[in-house]
Amino acid sequence: MNPLLDFTGLPRFGKTTSHSTKLSKDDSQVAGYAEIKPEHVAPAIEQLLAENRALITKLLSDSTPPTWKSFVTPMEDANERLSRAWGPVGHLNAVMNSPELREVYNATLPKITQYYAELGQNLALFVKFKALRNSPEFAGLSAARKKIIENELRDFRLGGAELPDVQKARYLEIQERLSELSSRFSDNLLDATNDYTLLIESKDELSGLPDDVLQAAQEAAQEADKKGWLFTLKAPSYMPVMQYADNRALREKMYRSSGTRASEFGKAEWDNTALMDEIIKLRGEEARLLGFANFGELSLASKMANSPQQVVEFMRELSRRARPFAEKDLAELREFARDELGVDDLQSWDVGYASEKLREQRYAFSDQEVKQYFPEDAVLPGMFKLVETLYGLQIKKSVAPVWHDDVRFFDIRNQQNQLVGQFYLDLYARNSKRGGAWMDDVITRRRKVSGIQTPVAYLNCNFSPPVGEKPAVFTHDEVITLFHEFGHGLHHLLTEVEDLGVSGINGVEWDAVELPSQFMENFCWEWDVVRGMSRQVDSGERLPRPLFDKMLAAKNFQSGLQTLRQIEFALFDMLMHSSFEAGGGKTILQLLDEVRAEVAVLIPPAFHRFPHSFSHIFSGGYAAGYYSYKWAEVLSADAYSLFEENGVLNPDVGARFRSEILAMGGSRDAMQSFAAFRGREPSIDALLRHNGLLETS
Repeated sequence: MNPLLDFTGLPRFGKTTSHSTKLSKDDSQVAGYAEIKPEHVAPAIEQLLAENRALITKLLSDSTPPTWKSFVTPMEDANERLSRAWGPVGHLNAVMNSPELREVYNATLPKITQYYAELGQNLALFVKFKALRNSPEFAGLSAARKKIIENELRDFRLGGAELPDVQKARYLEIQERLSELSSRFSDNLLDATNDYTLLIESKDELSGLPDDVLQAAQEAAQEADKKGWLFTLKAPSYMPVMQYADNRALREKMYRSSGTRASEFGKAEWDNTALMDEIIKLRGEEARLLGFANFGELSLASKMANSPQQVVEFMRELSRRARPFAEKDLAELREFARDELGVDDLQSWDVGYASEKLREQRYAFSDQEVKQYFPEDAVLPGMFKLVETLYGLQIKKSVAPVWHDDVRFFDIRNQQNQLVGQFYLDLYARNSKRGGAWMDDVITRRRKVSGIQTPVAYLNCNFSPPVGEKPAVFTHDEVITLFHEFGHGLHHLLTEVEDLGVSGINGVEWDAVELPSQFMENFCWEWDVVRGMSRQVDSGERLPRPLFDKMLAAKNFQSGLQTLRQIEFALFDMLMHSSFEAGGGKTILQLLDEVRAEVAVLIPPAFHRFPHSFSHIFSGGYAAGYYSYKWAEVLSADAYSLFEENGVLNPDVGARFRSEILAMGGSRDAMQSFAAFRGREPSIDALLRHNGLLETS
């Protein structure tokens, strides 16, 4: 039996099988990753696609009026079976990348893309959904099922179902080409990142770097059969160099190498320049085919924001509020670099280093000092305890098939010891793993004949692994990243919706999906939480209150600069997808220069190629949606203010957040869920206050 078919978790057509929520191979709840081989992928996916198409034909040939049970449920089953087979393939391609897997993934991806594009364009299916919407049954359906049907009708229109046949064919070509280009963009960036190593043979060149960073670099050199210290462009290696290395030439070399990845400055086959132009051009063509003026309008058709102009105005207003703080941040940094470090011409590769030195002087602590208080075996239990306190849950280590020895698996149970959800935790960076941090769904909660299907999530980070006998230690920023991704995970796992299309993060507007993740970040600044998840890695002492107070005082250090940086990315993204024409006389880099001239105070050197590694919008689903980080931050800051008013560890407020935000999934509009929790619509004031961007603060 092909393992990709064996682990789809649903019966084959024509058979009935009962399923329980126990985790075992027999129940097909999660994939046996070690059993999945590249040669399994194409046969399994082709078989599932053939079966799904046969089912669609059968459903469309049925002349009886469609009902939820006879029409929607079989389609949900079939599409879930396909996603449960394809999901582990995409996941392994991201976390255990190999030439063989990449080849079969990229060869199969167009077939998946074509299938979903065909569904979205199927006018007969659209007619069936409209008939169900207009049927007597619709009035008696649950709110979740009504929302699914309304979403489907919207998505058929956005998928080109009403287009003439010639335009449908072109739309399908665009979708297939875009999926290919996005995958290549990601591959190029991974290859360019992995290709670069820098061997330093003299320790004198590495002054300022922390001991654990040096030890990790030395071990990396030894693994490569070299003597000295080996550095890479992966975050756990790259970031400490930029933050701590006294050697300015070393910082510049690493910065230049990182900033020119996947561009014309490297290998031609890894250059993303032409890919980006084609992606933007095709997205614009797709939007115009569907009757939109630009891709920004198309993207926002299923989001909270109403128009590209509204987003641009929101970002520009936030820029106006943040700019005085950013200008002050930069002036202070330049003065400090000149007077204390002897750097008269502050460059981009000096900013991280000078900022760390300034923070150390101003607040009398360093990130490296704080890092020693956050070993993994204290942080994880502390984070779990917070969730247990807020939501009345228990998180226990469990067992499941994994793809790497570093991966762990956990159960979430309620107070009655019933299984609520499960998640994988894959925390460390490695060559086969793409950069960044992300949550993805493995299995989504839904009600089946046999009962409730338990949701499962992947939580992925790229932290430094343990060095020697000590546990891994995290910077406070990494702790915040972990909380952020766990917030996404809880959104997926704590849903109480029983219909697949709006369960968990399904159906949630993209610009609201960051609300639960950013909300979780706030607890990383609460003494009662932080103290409980700290332990000095050598002495075992808790984080001292005076050091925490210094961290708190430094919380909004350079907040103005950081806010403008996010605005720069968001404005660039939205303008590129709304008022920019690829190949129209202005390049993507020139557009970015214009955005920086408008909103940035700190401008990178001319050689820097930021767009070439901007995975969020070219291969990560955030196209014309990067603004959602700031948009959702308004929601999350305002939501958290209710905890601040009633006690941040208040289980009653926690229960309310769980029931009105997390449990609802996409079964109602995000603004309705927010208002149900907060009692009103959101205000920007809490965000400005949290970020120290109020004039009175």
